[in-house]
Amino acid sequence: MAEAAPRLRWQCRRGMRELDELLKAFLARGYAQLDEPQCAAFERLLCTADNRLLEYLMGRCPHPEPELADIVARIRHAARP
Repeated sequence: MAEAAPRLRWQCRRGMRELDELLKAFLARGYAQLDEPQCAAFERLLCTADNRLLEYLMGRCPHPEPELADIVARIRHAARP
């Protein structure tokens, strides 16, 4: 189980409220279940530009990389009430 480091929490703070809320929910509800390769994939996903990341997380387009598409699905699942 992984725990989000302060640096990672800072990287999840984005310029868009929607992204902030989705990523904050994931850190609270889903990040701890990731294994090391999934944590690395999540950090890679955070390198995505905000507009493109929002497209993935809102389900407007699929991520082309399967391991990152899995993380996107996990983030979307964590955001559900």
